[in-house]
Amino acid sequence: MGAAAGFRSSLTLVRKACATCRECDVRHQALCTAMADEHLHRLEDITSPVLLQPNQALLRQGDPCRKVYSLTSGMLRLFTDLPDGRRQITDFLMPGDYLGLVDDDFHSQSAEAVVASSLCAFPINQMELLMDEFPSLRERLHRMARAALRQAHDSQLMLGRLAPLEKLAGFLLMLDARTNHHPHHGRRLQLAMSRTDIADHLGLTIETVSRCFTRLKAQGLIRLPEAHLVEILHEGRLAEIAGIGLSPEHLRLAAS
Repeated sequence: MGAAAGFRSSLTLVRKACATCRECDVRHQALCTAMADEHLHRLEDITSPVLLQPNQALLRQGDPCRKVYSLTSGMLRLFTDLPDGRRQITDFLMPGDYLGLVDDDFHSQSAEAVVASSLCAFPINQMELLMDEFPSLRERLHRMARAALRQAHDSQLMLGRLAPLEKLAGFLLMLDARTNHHPHHGRRLQLAMSRTDIADHLGLTIETVSRCFTRLKAQGLIRLPEAHLVEILHEGRLAEIAGIGLSPEHLRLAAS
């Protein structure tokens, strides 16, 4: 199979992710985990599925905020357009993540699919009414918002590091913490995003990102079986390179 095969689901699989809430692959990690099975139909009543192809836009910077979204499969990139025409990727959303944790009337960032992705869309006004009726839903949203703030804080620490190798090591650990919840030696980490995406996220050039991957591989800290697959061999050493405040334990806490 081609690059990022682990993320490029067929349309059949994407449609399955948009099935009923009870059958959803991220039922127990997304917002809907706050709803008891007997009440899930209330959430389904206000849900509409969204299917995106690779690089297709979900929303653009400046668009009015009318809906919130839960990513059920694939990956999204969030980015801001800079005045000089460049883009700064601020985050990558994973299945189970929630998009729309904003108080503004307009979106401050754009969102695009990295690979084929599916989402559940909820009108904001109807979601607000549902959260009033089910306080557990609002509390779940608050917990997700707190986790997002912790993650944003850790991202700032990572991006504040001067050395490119520190940035890449921190990025790999943070991504691993969000996607692998059962740590073991030699974890395999799928990288759906391109090296260009990683460079735009870390504020580096694509050549620098490639050199850093090569250095980490040469030091025996990672393996690169494929272009979009990384096997983490020494998490502790990567944490040391990433810097204080990015230990594996702290990263797992931030991802919870």
